[in-house]
Amino acid sequence: MPSLETMTTDFLAQKRIAVAGITREKDDAANLIYRKLRSTGYQVFAINPNAETFDGEPCYPDVKSTPEKVDAVVIVTRPDVTEQIVQQCAEADIHYVWMHRSMMGNSSSEKAVQFCKEHDINVIAGGCPMMFCAPVDFGHKCMRWMGKLTGSLPKES
Repeated sequence: MPSLETMTTDFLAQKRIAVAGITREKDDAANLIYRKLRSTGYQVFAINPNAETFDGEPCYPDVKSTPEKVDAVVIVTRPDVTEQIVQQCAEADIHYVWMHRSMMGNSSSEKAVQFCKEHDINVIAGGCPMMFCAPVDFGHKCMRWMGKLTGSLPKES
């Protein structure tokens, strides 16, 4: 079983990352994650079937529609939508998935996590990439510290 540190390091070693769940809300978690990844040098793809653009960049209806193969996907959606997205990831030969979880909501479901394990997809079921993507802001450092303290960080798989 890989450690959480190994899982997050492996995920963040990917260069082309899609963020599923981009919204029209300015400070939504998916939007903030997209911007953080883009600002730290990743090639990032916005995923939302109901939007054509995000921050002046194209927005794609699903992970299979991106112009380049995606290496990893951050999912910030309802759990039932997450289940659909991990199926798309398997079809697109994507092997890294991070299901976002915050105080405001949870994207993971047991069914989606199990699907990932059965299809050779490395899955982080919970937490936020911003707690690990350097440089980590003070708020996300605090969240990571509290997660360690309370045992609420994603479990090692």
